[in-house]
Amino acid sequence: MVVLTGTSSRAHEVKYRTFFSGAAENPSNPSLGTGTALVTMDLDLATMHVQASFSGLTGTTTASHIHCCTAISGLPPTDPSTVTNVGVATQTPSFAGFPLGVTAGTMDTTFDMTLATSYNPAFVTASGGTIDGAYTAFLNGLAAGQAYFNIHTSFRSGGEIRGFLFQVPEPSGLLLATIGLTGFAFRRRRKS
Repeated sequence: MVVLTGTSSRAHEVKYRTFFSGAAENPSNPSLGTGTALVTMDLDLATMHVQASFSGLTGTTTASHIHCCTAISGLPPTDPSTVTNVGVATQTPSFAGFPLGVTAGTMDTTFDMTLATSYNPAFVTASGGTIDGAYTAFLNGLAAGQAYFNIHTSFRSGGEIRGFLFQVPEPSGLLLATIGLTGFAFRRRRKS
């Protein structure tokens, strides 16, 4: 079962935000780079809209993606060094549409989460070997606060800045959605 908290202007859209920093990396680093990202999951269309902006990086960008799913829940983690780094869930080596070779930039791209190309093949394999399984695992990881957006650079190949994704707006109520309902919307989207 997926448990989604909060409300949004659309009943089946869930938004997650993060703020990037070098201190949020594991291990942390002295980067002065900053940025934000908004990830909007449309459960009716099975899409992920990623809007990101960053600046002040020490190195030039080499990759960016979302890692999932850590063993730590609850956001933001008070001490990122206690969070075990985990594998990449989304496209590798980098999101399509993410600017590479720069120290500042923006991204505004929508991904069809019914396509294998939206995921790291290793994440699909670890999620039961199907796109449905990867989609479900990714949604559960986001909802549980177990996903982080990472920007890798020539300064820190393991990640110069990152941030854990947390749901917005802050929870004011509970919206319960079962995997069956999400799966139904996912299958309906794939058939059309």
